[in-house]
Amino acid sequence: MDKMMFSCLVLVGMICLCSTEPLKRHKRSWIIDSFDIVEEHPGPFPYELGQIKLDRTYLVEFRLKGKGVDEDPKGVLSIDPLTGVIKVHRKVDYEQYSVLTLIFQARNKSNLAIDTQLGMEVNILDINDNPPVFQREVYDVTVNEAAKQGGFIVGVLATDKDAPGTPNSTIDYKIISVTPTTKNVEYYIQESGAISFKGCFDYEMANKYYITVEAKDRGVVKLSSTTTIIVNLQDGNNHLPVITGQTGSAKVVERTNGTSPLKIHTADADTRPTGAWRVRYSIQGDKGGHFAIHTDPDTNDGILTVVKPLDYEENTEHKLTIFVENEEPYFSCEVKERSADGLWTIITNPPNQSSRNITITVEDTNDPPFFLDPVRKVILEENGAVGVFVDKVTAVDPDTGRPHKLEYSIEQDPAGWFRVDKTTGEIFVKESLDRESIHVTNGTYIVTVLATEKDDHPPMTSTATIQIHIEDTNDNVPILKENIVSICQSDEVSGAEITAYDLDGDPYSGPFSFEIKGDHKEEWSFDPSYGYTVHLVKGKSVHASLYTLVLKISDKQGMFVLQNLSVATCDCTVSPNCLMERNTQQKAGSGLMGITILAALMIFACLLLSLTCSCEPVKSLVRVDNVLEDGLLPSNIEKLGTDCVVPTILLKKASVSHSKDAAFVINGVQQTTDIQEVSSKITGTHRLPVQMDECWSRDRSQCYSSEKQTWMWKQYQSENRYQGSTFSRRSLQRRQGIDFISHSTLQSLLSRRLHSIQCPENELLDYEPQLYATEDNSDNSVVLDPIDLPMNEFDPELLSDLGPAFKNLASICSPGTLSKAEVMKNGIR
Repeated sequence: MDKMMFSCLVLVGMICLCSTEPLKRHKRSWIIDSFDIVEEHPGPFPYELGQIKLDRTYLVEFRLKGKGVDEDPKGVLSIDPLTGVIKVHRKVDYEQYSVLTLIFQARNKSNLAIDTQLGMEVNILDINDNPPVFQREVYDVTVNEAAKQGGFIVGVLATDKDAPGTPNSTIDYKIISVTPTTKNVEYYIQESGAISFKGCFDYEMANKYYITVEAKDRGVVKLSSTTTIIVNLQDGNNHLPVITGQTGSAKVVERTNGTSPLKIHTADADTRPTGAWRVRYSIQGDKGGHFAIHTDPDTNDGILTVVKPLDYEENTEHKLTIFVENEEPYFSCEVKERSADGLWTIITNPPNQSSRNITITVEDTNDPPFFLDPVRKVILEENGAVGVFVDKVTAVDPDTGRPHKLEYSIEQDPAGWFRVDKTTGEIFVKESLDRESIHVTNGTYIVTVLATEKDDHPPMTSTATIQIHIEDTNDNVPILKENIVSICQSDEVSGAEITAYDLDGDPYSGPFSFEIKGDHKEEWSFDPSYGYTVHLVKGKSVHASLYTLVLKISDKQGMFVLQNLSVATCDCTVSPNCLMERNTQQKAGSGLMGITILAALMIFACLLLSLTCSCEPVKSLVRVDNVLEDGLLPSNIEKLGTDCVVPTILLKKASVSHSKDAAFVINGVQQTTDIQEVSSKITGTHRLPVQMDECWSRDRSQCYSSEKQTWMWKQYQSENRYQGSTFSRRSLQRRQGIDFISHSTLQSLLSRRLHSIQCPENELLDYEPQLYATEDNSDNSVVLDPIDLPMNEFDPELLSDLGPAFKNLASICSPGTLSKAEVMKNGIR
């Protein structure tokens, strides 16, 4: 009623405001009814909703526009332009349009001018045409068996599209059914849709429940819907595990770990392998922490393991108690009384943990001895007296039932400074100690002593460590780090850094005091003269040369040493390093000396050959057997196109090579020469071994007869160990004084030389001597004059009576003159 009055007042005010006529006092008559449309009106359509009347002296025309006319929902309303009757043409859904807002106009029919314009609303009246709808058709939840009554399980929610706050949208929830029905549980639902239960769950009785819930509105015609809740029970720990037995020997050998002497068996009625079924074990009575027990995940058995070795001498038996419990906490729930209102009365039983007493027996074994004090520290002074008592170690045999005799020995003593009495364990100094030894680390020397059971097999042992701190004494003098330095020559004062060190530690080492002694103390000085590294200063009067300074170097305690310091001064603009320049000069001098000595050796060898190969018929022969075992004979005497005849022995001019050096020591001076060059001078060719091999590798029928080929091939094979008629570097290096060619080697050289010229294609030309570069290839190298040696003629007849050692020469040149047996008899290989 109040709403209708308010609408009328609004219409009257709007008519007054919207009138286009002047404000005149005249009589107006308005009759406007309130318009409501019932949702889902069944019809028939159209039907008359109401009429708008306007009192005018002139004709007016009525019009409507807005929702329900020319806006959605279109075609619902219409108005008669002459009578003002409003009609409804179709249904309207409240859930889509609860109010239709329109504009009413009254126009002067003569000129169609708007006489009156106002807004109007048509209310859609809701009816109960929508049932409540749940958010889910099925609710699936999981609840633990140990859940307490009254606790929240699940919440359901339904909605209604009808007008809020009306009976049509007010919903009530109700549990219609529960399957299965058990006496220990009762479900209930609150007004909010929250579902709870009373009583106690029992997984073994029912592990799943199906609950049907209804939602119903309060309309005149009540509408409803249902949903299903599935409650899955998760098995809880309402059954205690029970120890049923044990297996195993329950015996453990002492001094062992990792063994499993026992296994505990347990049964549980809960569902496996849930936390309600899985068990864990605990141990009581293990004071030393010797045991641990873990669970087999497949069988729930408890496996007892020794984690700390047992000692038979301490305890022969260990009594333990094993307890078992589930991983998940135990719960107990039993319904005592059911009440209609409120929760039920229930009782709980405390857990009674299952346990088992066991006894572990320790079996005795032979225990190793042990030292009462396995790590000892001793202080000794270095360079002390030998035989001094150091310390005493004592080991004990723990086997009280059958003790063993112990014997002591040194296990680790890197420097061999100590000895131990094998019976008493007393340690003595065997050799003087040196703190600066490489075996001493940070002043500490480590010795380990071994105690061994003497009468046991295998013997048991134990070790003790003695840490010996060696006190330092001033037994080392300062030493120069480098005793050769170089200084650049200049008119100004210049110098070099000098560094000394002392093997002793503080306070017997540096910093040091430096002082120059002798003749050069006026020209040279130190600035500063105290420290580990000082500056050696050269005076202006010092010229380029090599100086030897006598230095007195003193440590902090005054112990000193006199040392020579070689100082090389030179012009650094010519040579950046004085020492390098002097070394180069020395090397060149050494090379020159070596060349000279080598030339002398060659001359001496030629003289020996000239004596043994003289052409005079009356000269007494020199027996080969009495010649020095080593000798040099030149054999490069063949002429172009000559055949195998006893030639005149000549000696080529010597030359010096710069490569492939071999060391000689002559009168204490080491020289160098070319190994391959020496060989070439002896054989007369630079490629004798290669030519020899080439001759043997080809068809030998071109060189010799078949009998001679066979004999010479065997001789070549036997002589092949000389490696191609060359001296080995090793043989040259191992000799001192003047080196010689052995008698047998000389035979081989001559034989090979004669063999090589048998082939026409191997005929050799005479080679002109040539000068090789010196060793350092510098412009300042010393040039040597060629050495001319006399050309001695050699009488071939002299070789006939030289003895068996030279019979092979004749056999090679004239194979028919000697038989093979005679050749073998004379020692020809």
